[in-house]
Amino acid sequence: MIENIKIPLERVAVLVGPKGCIKELIEEKSTAPLNIDSSTGNVEIMEPKDPIKGLRAREIVHAIARGFSPEKALKLLDDDLLMFETIDLSNIARTEKDMQRLKGRIIGREGKTREVFEALTGVRISVYGKTISLIGYPEQNSVARSGIDMLLKGSSHGPVYKFLEKKKMDLKNVEMGF
Repeated sequence: MIENIKIPLERVAVLVGPKGCIKELIEEKSTAPLNIDSSTGNVEIMEPKDPIKGLRAREIVHAIARGFSPEKALKLLDDDLLMFETIDLSNIARTEKDMQRLKGRIIGREGKTREVFEALTGVRISVYGKTISLIGYPEQNSVARSGIDMLLKGSSHGPVYKFLEKKKMDLKNVEMGF
């Protein structure tokens, strides 16, 4: 079974990497050969030798397409429990100006809001195009998504940070097995 994914043209070079090293690394670790058309952004994920690892190839290609660095995207292969999720803003934003405002709320001045989210939840966040993407464990992604939803619905940053701080304690307790 061949799977086709269309990625933004400006992300093709990131997916391929210098001298093809990122593409080769994805193929090697996921056991799925990739055919990348750099003129169209079309990526074919060929039949993997290992079906489970092959599923991760799809997520890694998507993660890189949504703005993650290859290093962050490849973490998906290191830990079966890590999840990649995308929040589509195009059904929330009514205009381009609306889209910029919403993305700005998540990123924050000089990236501060995104940094706070990453520090308090442990989730890696990428804001790219019309999407916000997350890489983290299910509980972490759930907390980050709740905070992002609060910001998208107009909550002030202060109460959202307080919510995240409270949830950070809960996440620590989950990690420690309490």
